[in-house]
Amino acid sequence: MLTLRADADTVARTRLSPSPASESVAWLRLTAASGRHPVFGDPGPLARASLAHPDVALLADLLPHNGDTYTPDLLTPQPGTDAHRRDLIDEQIAQIEAAAQEDLETQVFTYTETHWSRPLRAATRRIAESGRMQRRLANGLARFWRDTLADGWPELRSIIDRDIAHRATAIATHGIGRTLGALHPDVDWAGDAVTLARSRDGEIDVTGRDLVLAPGVLNWSDVVIQVDVPGQFVLYYPAQRIGAGRDRGSGGIVRVVGNTRATLLSDLDTARSTAELATRLGYAPATVSYHLGALHRARLVTKVRDGRYVLYQRTAQATRLLEEAHD
Repeated sequence: MLTLRADADTVARTRLSPSPASESVAWLRLTAASGRHPVFGDPGPLARASLAHPDVALLADLLPHNGDTYTPDLLTPQPGTDAHRRDLIDEQIAQIEAAAQEDLETQVFTYTETHWSRPLRAATRRIAESGRMQRRLANGLARFWRDTLADGWPELRSIIDRDIAHRATAIATHGIGRTLGALHPDVDWAGDAVTLARSRDGEIDVTGRDLVLAPGVLNWSDVVIQVDVPGQFVLYYPAQRIGAGRDRGSGGIVRVVGNTRATLLSDLDTARSTAELATRLGYAPATVSYHLGALHRARLVTKVRDGRYVLYQRTAQATRLLEEAHD
């Protein structure tokens, strides 16, 4: 049993928030491990293509492999207090870039050595020691987010918001203690502590810290605590009703590439230019160009030059994805 000793300040400052950084890291971990989500399935070609970027690969190298459980907390900063702002992910990326070198070295060197069954790669260690790791990790998360989750975030956010509304009602009706005890069978409230069922015993003092309860969708169905960053205390728990009401036999292409890119692929049965797609679909040319670039890196579209224009057309793989979505 792991006991997280709290006080009145911790209880008074308990809040609920989404964590787009945590969702991104969970999706990246699945991608790097060639895993599948129990509801959302394969992370898809865009996620795999994003791994080719060196900063995304560096981020993936700091995630647990082969049964290891420890993820450096600095990769998933505690969400800020204004959870409804559209730039919450930007705030978390900025926190990664601003992480103290001492905290980074403690988590990346000491804690991975304690909790991982594999050694830290020498190249990764050199980057950490150079003082450049924070900036590269921030860039890696930003890149992976843009390439894989930004377009589909409204769907994930709606699941998280429904869970937050449910928990907020429970707190108002039954109080914070009973609500904490109902988050997951492994979590309970002992009157002065959050307890978490674990194979080893331990006690951590989290008095005076904010407690952020963060519903998880892509890291479902894990329960994770985050206490290694000074002053932070985050409890990730599985959001309710993941997959409820979803038609698992349709819309598969949207789950793989997101709404905007699915729309582009649907209109690329014939070769079209960026300007033509922007006019036909009502998107800004820069938006179309960005998403076409991601689709091309994932080998879902081809591009050829025709005079002054570059023409894009979906590949056979993209056509199969569209056909599967309608089966």
